Amino acid sequence: MENSRKHKAPIQTLQFTIIGISNAAVDIGSLNLLLLLYPTDHSGILTLFNTIAYCLAISNSYFWNSRITFRRSARGNRKQIFFFVLQGLFSLLINNGVFLAFNLLLQFIDMPSWIRLNFSKGLAMFASFVASFFMIKYFVFKDKQQRHKEP
Repeated sequence: MENSRKHKAPIQTLQFTIIGISNAAVDIGSLNLLLLLYPTDHSGILTLFNTIAYCLAISNSYFWNSRITFRRSARGNRKQIFFFVLQGLFSLLINNGVFLAFNLLLQFIDMPSWIRLNFSKGLAMFASFVASFFMIKYFVFKDKQQRHKEP
């Protein structure tokens, strides 16, 4: 059984990464659409736009990861949904923090706004992607075998 989990880990990581790419497309696509329709450098509005884009991406993430990556351990019960939302909020804080911090830092470099915002968004997506994977794998969609091994 331990050997089965070792072989499953790379497949889960690959599935999570592929779904993460679709999440990234939703996330950065939504942010860029909002910025195209309502150009801004105001940090409050950027936070709102980033939050909207992230929430669309996290909804996409739940839909696909619960059906593909973690289908054996995804039950869709209230506890699991609560922990998914909780990890989503934590990841959102990471995403917004990294996005705003790098946007602020890069404003001191003479860089076009579109490049600065997208570069900051890319770093934010990577940071929240890593945090999200470990929270989802070990807290939200935890395997039954893993639960039985815990003291």
